[in-house]
Amino acid sequence: MKLSGAEILVQCLKKEGVDVIFGVPGGAIMPVYDILYSEPSIKHILTRHEQGAAHAADGYARATGKVGVCLATSGPGATNLVTGLANAYLDSVPIVAFTGQVSTKLIGTDAFQEVYICGITSSITKNNYIVRRVEELAEIIKEAFYIAKVGRPGPVLVDLPKDVQLAQTNFEYPDKLKVIGYNPTYDGHIKQIKMAAQSIEKAKRPIILAGGGVIISNASSELRELALKTSIPVTTTLMGLGSFPETHSLSLGMLGMHGTPYANYAISDADLIIALGVRFDDRITGKLSDFGAQAKVIHVDIDPAEIGKNISVDIPIVGDLKKVLKRLNEAVNKKEHKTWLEKIKEWKKKNPLKYKNDEILRPQYIIEKVYEITEGKAVIVTDVGQHQMWSAQYYQYTEPRTFISSGGLGTMGYGLPAAIGAKFGCPEKKVVCISGDGSFQMNLQELAIAMGHKLNFVVILINNSYLGMVRQWQELFFKKRYASTNLFGSPDFVKLVEAYGGTAIRVSKKQELYPALNKAFSLNEFVLIDCLVPEEENVSPIVPPGASISEMLGVD
Repeated sequence: MKLSGAEILVQCLKKEGVDVIFGVPGGAIMPVYDILYSEPSIKHILTRHEQGAAHAADGYARATGKVGVCLATSGPGATNLVTGLANAYLDSVPIVAFTGQVSTKLIGTDAFQEVYICGITSSITKNNYIVRRVEELAEIIKEAFYIAKVGRPGPVLVDLPKDVQLAQTNFEYPDKLKVIGYNPTYDGHIKQIKMAAQSIEKAKRPIILAGGGVIISNASSELRELALKTSIPVTTTLMGLGSFPETHSLSLGMLGMHGTPYANYAISDADLIIALGVRFDDRITGKLSDFGAQAKVIHVDIDPAEIGKNISVDIPIVGDLKKVLKRLNEAVNKKEHKTWLEKIKEWKKKNPLKYKNDEILRPQYIIEKVYEITEGKAVIVTDVGQHQMWSAQYYQYTEPRTFISSGGLGTMGYGLPAAIGAKFGCPEKKVVCISGDGSFQMNLQELAIAMGHKLNFVVILINNSYLGMVRQWQELFFKKRYASTNLFGSPDFVKLVEAYGGTAIRVSKKQELYPALNKAFSLNEFVLIDCLVPEEENVSPIVPPGASISEMLGVD
């Protein structure tokens, strides 16, 4: 029996185990939606904007470890996915996006709602396809999912002309697939692993820098084994939060521009950096020439393009972190670093993360209380800005896939739809979205999904009436010239949520916070807590642009 292209797509999604899709219909993708209408095994979530669909698929993928899927029509529907795809690309998130396209005979004629989306997204996807013949469709979809999740993950786009969706052919989903020219290395070179073990044996002041790659490869247990066996302290990137328990004495928390002082001091004084699944981006390194200047560098990554890209590496190891760390753990010996750990202990004691803990409702206090009431067991999803950094600093992450945020692209508007995606992916888990009043307004239309699907999660809105991080930079580096950062004209967020049919609580005093949190987490529904905080509260510490990461403002 022959199937249409739209039917083939849905059958392929079922073969790939897809259970939820986020999207918005339109003319060029209507044949697919017509088939989805009668497919009970795949839940389609109608977002109110295609950017929300991409971010929801992203949040779903990060929370579950599975491939997220989003769907859009041609033209503006497809272009509205671009920011979400770029976000997923920079943070190595597996997404497959399907877009409608005008019929093949109309391609290149500037037909209604025609754009060359493959050209537009070529630099922000691992691969993309325009399907010219229905006979190619099943194999292309199989390949798209394979590329999205194999090796270093990332987004893939499949563009579907309308006539291909309607055309018919015999359906057979490929059992096996070999993508010519794409064969990621999974087993690290044993000689390089042995060299790394020897360097660890000789090191006096080693440090592990754990990135998002540890979480992607499900290597958190192997990382923990390495750290405990060798007594090496662990610092993480923003994307690596949760890869190593921050409640452990070997944890140094986050590194970089807004990292802990002791993490920045430790990596600056280290004689060996063991970098695991990191990109060495500028927010981590600060002034490149000073970063780890005394240290030998071991860098393990599945993407060979990342090794040596920003930082010179002494021992490169290309491979899957889980596999490499298993072999490295077998090769290393037990070791103590008492003098080194005592020095770090002194740094922790002298320069802890701190804020003015007075009678004013401050954002750092809010994050601490969220951690306390959730007992550190929530999935925290953030937007981008000051609240993102406070969430990274003051919530202690102990498990992988419990911190979800836009790292490489820094996308305001990411938090709410990503939290929705995380909740659909992990309905049994407690999900908390921490957002700012600037970020929240960029995709607040997705409140409709939270209400319409009766999703049970909490939004903590850090409301300072400013684009806070930009304002902080204007204060510190632009003589307090607050150009276009005051958010005058913002809505009453409590009334806004109530207009959507939800529950919201406003908190302006410190003593009001805990009762509000108790109420929010006791209700089995969506709740937003609008927290009115000081306008000029700053994230501390901060490494000024161009400075070394040991040169922090806000440190005694």
